[in-house]
Amino acid sequence: MNDKTLLRQDARVITLVGLAHGTSHFYHVILAALIPWLKPEFGLSYSELGLLMTVFFVVSGVGQAMAGFIVDRFSARTVLFSGIALLGLSAVMLSSAHSYAQLMLGALLAGCGNSVFHPADYTLLNQRVSKARLAHGFSVHGISGNIGWALSPLFLTFVAGRTDWRTALLCAAVLPLAVLALLVWNRHALRPEPAAVPVAGKHAVAAAGEGPFSFLKLKVVWLCFAFFLISAVALAGIQTFASTSLVSLYGMSLGTATSAYTCFMMASAAGMAYGGFLGAGSRNHDRIIMLAFGSAAVLSLVLAAAVVPGWMAVVLMGLIGLVTGISGPSRDLMIRGAAPANATGRVFGVVYSGLDSGLALGPLLFGALMDAHHPAGVFVGIAVFQALVILTAVGVGSNSRVTAVPKTA
Repeated sequence: MNDKTLLRQDARVITLVGLAHGTSHFYHVILAALIPWLKPEFGLSYSELGLLMTVFFVVSGVGQAMAGFIVDRFSARTVLFSGIALLGLSAVMLSSAHSYAQLMLGALLAGCGNSVFHPADYTLLNQRVSKARLAHGFSVHGISGNIGWALSPLFLTFVAGRTDWRTALLCAAVLPLAVLALLVWNRHALRPEPAAVPVAGKHAVAAAGEGPFSFLKLKVVWLCFAFFLISAVALAGIQTFASTSLVSLYGMSLGTATSAYTCFMMASAAGMAYGGFLGAGSRNHDRIIMLAFGSAAVLSLVLAAAVVPGWMAVVLMGLIGLVTGISGPSRDLMIRGAAPANATGRVFGVVYSGLDSGLALGPLLFGALMDAHHPAGVFVGIAVFQALVILTAVGVGSNSRVTAVPKTA
């Protein structure tokens, strides 16, 4: 295969998987975006509305670990198609809900659909994208997720404001159905293929045995899980209460505070684009992560201290997004290097269930700080979790280097 043909194949796979991942993230916030309509419609408290989102992420987290085994046993392509179909079905179910129980069932179904994406996506990228462009594939994967997060509330509130929340959800159901049709049309590009075995994985498997659950004995797998759990708690703090905290700390308007979050998301996407090039040219992915999250923790503490003017707080939020975004491709490459042979789906499924767990726990923790009237505590807490991420990255990097290079006598 010549370079031009290989480039087209890589770009096609990266684009298709990116579209699927963006759809997944779009559905992360469909309920949160419609809270102003759902609350009066059903007479719900904020706690009851929050529980819907917690159910989504808990189901997604548990399902993600199981989906990894299904991906390795059957086909990442088939599993991905099923997940996208479930997302579309969940939006239709939510649009027809007439009780809290029906909303809960819709959230549960959406969580089931969301659970397949990381193990299926990363398995497809590892199988179908050449090694030279894999970092860029991970970069686009992360950027597409950020775009999904950013577009969902804009789209849903726009449609709901001009029609109603049920119509907004029905319109949201069109997205996964359209993406599914596109993926089916291009299914040959996503055909199953044995994954390339990383050097580190070969040694890891030898050390852990050959059973389907042997990878769970590996310390590095649980360090990766901890990495995602801790980093997701910090991310949840930024997503849920950073804007509210900025209003209290800096006396800025909610619109300005919301623009600070938008700045965070856009800068994060830009950071991921640069991080793809940085990760492709480095073997020490853990060190890139350490520098990125160390910088983010310091910037978060500056925000907590409220020692800068309001406009500078917006800039600092953008810088936090930039440095954490840069770490994204290196993070995925680091975990790929730690994955045992022929267990990519299982490892990414278990590891990324930590992401959903953190996104479920974070709002509860930071919400308690806001209820206790500690807005500065939100950014202090974010900084603490960002610093803890460094410890897990050091552990993953150290373990991967040990297994990748056998000791000599």
